[in-house]
Amino acid sequence: MKKLIVEANIKSLDKVIDFVHEELERNICSAKLLGNIVLAVEEVFVNIANYAYQPSSGSVALSIEIGEEAVIRFEDTGKPYNPLDHPTPDILKPLMEREIGGLGIFLVKTIMDKVDYMRIDDNNVFVMTKKLSEPPS
Repeated sequence: MKKLIVEANIKSLDKVIDFVHEELERNICSAKLLGNIVLAVEEVFVNIANYAYQPSSGSVALSIEIGEEAVIRFEDTGKPYNPLDHPTPDILKPLMEREIGGLGIFLVKTIMDKVDYMRIDDNNVFVMTKKLSEPPS
């Protein structure tokens, strides 16, 4: 398992993406899977950076473990928040009639095979998993 700890701010996004990209590429992940996983990582990290500690700041521990699947874990000590509790947006509604928020986590849940949230002690722990072998087309 590889681990990276960064400040929870948008300035750290490139470092987070580079870390995940490098680990996935090292493990012979297809370009399509790599792009999808990086997109999910970006969405989760940006949400933590924008909301977990506001108005103060803090850090995010990101770990990745790769075998037959990629397991990516985000951990922060910010405000308790389970993004999986947010209602699924009705993407069939006209844009102007939709509620604000929830589209990013919907995207993450669509891309990844499994997503989980836990509050452990004073930590938000968000774990997402994606199988690295794609089914035949």
